[in-house]
Amino acid sequence: MAKENAASNTKFFVLDTNVLLHNPNALFAFADNQAVIPFDVLEELDKFKKDTTDVGRSARTAIRHIDGLRQKGHLAEGVRWNGHGGTVRVAMDTASKPVPGLSLDKPDNRIISVAYHLKQAGKTAIFISKDINARIKSDALGITTEDFENQKVDYETLYAGYRELTVPSSVIDRLYAEKRIPADDPLLAALEPKLFPNEYVLFKAQGAESQTGLARYVPALNAVLPLSRAKKAVFGITPRNLQQVMALDLLLDDDVQMVTLMGTAGTGKTLLALAGGMYKSFQEQGGGGRYERLLVARPIMPLGKDIGFLPGSKDEKLSAWMKPIFDNLELLLTDRRVHSGEASPSANVEAKLQGYMDSGKLVLEALTYIRGRSIPHQFMIVDEAQNLTPHEIKTIASRVGEGTKLVLTGDAEQIDNPYLDANSNGLSFTIERLKSSDLVGHVTLSRPERSSLASLIVKEL
Repeated sequence: MAKENAASNTKFFVLDTNVLLHNPNALFAFADNQAVIPFDVLEELDKFKKDTTDVGRSARTAIRHIDGLRQKGHLAEGVRWNGHGGTVRVAMDTASKPVPGLSLDKPDNRIISVAYHLKQAGKTAIFISKDINARIKSDALGITTEDFENQKVDYETLYAGYRELTVPSSVIDRLYAEKRIPADDPLLAALEPKLFPNEYVLFKAQGAESQTGLARYVPALNAVLPLSRAKKAVFGITPRNLQQVMALDLLLDDDVQMVTLMGTAGTGKTLLALAGGMYKSFQEQGGGGRYERLLVARPIMPLGKDIGFLPGSKDEKLSAWMKPIFDNLELLLTDRRVHSGEASPSANVEAKLQGYMDSGKLVLEALTYIRGRSIPHQFMIVDEAQNLTPHEIKTIASRVGEGTKLVLTGDAEQIDNPYLDANSNGLSFTIERLKSSDLVGHVTLSRPERSSLASLIVKEL
């Protein structure tokens, strides 16, 4: 009787191909329920397996997982993979049966039909897909439909990296006089949630909010410490707001081995990351640099329609994708600081930039070439990280060797990957999952500083 009850409570999660391409381990994310793999999903995985990108690698990993299960039992009957009743089954017997409104000449529709017929048979069927249109069609058929939630966070409540606290002015005076406020001080101990490692606190004086104090929680000292670098220029860049001050503080702190910067267009996240990286790699320690080189990488993800293959060598092809990085580097290397109003003659920026690249101190790469490498003693920036899946960011971060600092920047409101959104992209997921680590710091930048027009566009459109 107990077995019958357990069977009747089993949920049948029908997985779309894109879920396994997003995370091959999704097969094992449904505990004591059954993951159902439509036969068409196997066909689509087979098409992707030769792809040289992370999509192809995910396809091959998913196929290996399924092949490993095949060694333990019959996939058509369902193979148990844990001791709690969790099974994986390949569905072959329902895709040819008609479904109202669906043309079964399309693989996507045949995949949906598997969930439909399970529901018609009285099963608790749930269709899991990262394809919005597939979810709409499935829902229209009365099927319970969900995105893959295992690696999703709530973007609206995403950890910002700082908080504001209104206090008596005497607290701010004490912060700067004693150079610290212990975390077990009643003022901080009462905070809910508790301070996260490397989180900032902006103290505002009661009745006089123009009097402020900015501090960062340092777990090793069990105290919040006032910032010592506030408003200091770094490689010619002076922070324009408090969030930029926080970002540079994290970028220049060697004890913080990973920094994540989230922000809308024009907030300065990429420019600040590059300024911090160039200072640490080229100027610090008497001009030799704290790190052996600055490595900057971006995912190859076009905005709008792809223009197809680009001519030339690898470096020539890459230059088109890395143009936003070149723009920022040129600003940092020029003698004319636009934001300061100086009008001194511009130096030979291209020669400077080429010199750094020829010496190997500055390396620009597509993320395609990162896999399989070990990257020690480098300042590594991954720009546009919002276009990466959590699995891809995990793969990149696992390349980091001893003495390397990793910086991820991105804007969760400008995602070009069709299967990611503000809640499921790798950058948002990383920020939320690693906020409790002493080695990681984060700041969300919200105030555009690129230009008055850029600020207006971001705010109003």
